[in-house]
Amino acid sequence: MKIIFLLIIVSLIVALGFLLAFLWAVRSGQYDDDYTPSIRILLEEQTKSKSE
Repeated sequence: MKIIFLLIIVSLIVALGFLLAFLWAVRSGQYDDDYTPSIRILLEEQTKSKSE
């Protein structure tokens, strides 16, 4: 029974660590991409014209 409580505590600590890492990544701007969406349509047209 003690091992179950230990595993639950360890899994909660790991989950909290992943949550903190995700929040840090969002706040530091790692998911902000202003350049790629503006040129995505141009890159898709170039790859389509090369394959034809």
